[in-house]
Amino acid sequence: MRVRVQAAAAVIVGSAVATILFFGSLKDSNAQSNTRYLPEYTADGQLLLPKNFHEWVYVGSPLTPNALNGGQANFPEFHNVYIEPGSYAIYKKTGEFPEGTILFKELQLTLPQENADGSRTEASGRGYFPGRWNGADVTVKDSKRFADTNGWGYFNFNHHEPKAPMAKVKSKDECAYCHIANAKKDEVWTQFYPLLDNKDAR
Repeated sequence: MRVRVQAAAAVIVGSAVATILFFGSLKDSNAQSNTRYLPEYTADGQLLLPKNFHEWVYVGSPLTPNALNGGQANFPEFHNVYIEPGSYAIYKKTGEFPEGTILFKELQLTLPQENADGSRTEASGRGYFPGRWNGADVTVKDSKRFADTNGWGYFNFNHHEPKAPMAKVKSKDECAYCHIANAKKDEVWTQFYPLLDNKDAR
């Protein structure tokens, strides 16, 4: 009888330990999923190229090809835009971009044109198709660090490959002025990104 009681007690204790470990692992998993990747800077204030941005939340790919802009488009590439996941989670809840938000814009040229309007014909039909990578631009929200440009800093990591490992902040007349004058919300072009401009993310 004593052996049975001891065995039952061992089973109960073992189950309790397993339960604690299980819920502990869930807690750790949730904590990891809510961890934000924040901007990293060098000692002289250059932004380091963000890591693993292809694993971030994709929000859209505007395109203004050369052929539709007199052969001299300011931004002739697909702009594949990603937002850091932790910042996006906060934005979904609050409708505001939190301090430390990173928007990563990877530039991608179109495939060579076959028609006068810059388009080409592929199996899916006539259109514009992504070609080679062409560098990246990154935007960071930091109201103190970038107070002179309405709280956002703008960085270019080359307009060619490979991307630069670090970049200096751009002056106001290079990038910020256009965002301030034309972007829909908090210097971000949310009008081009339904994921950031829907009724659930006001």
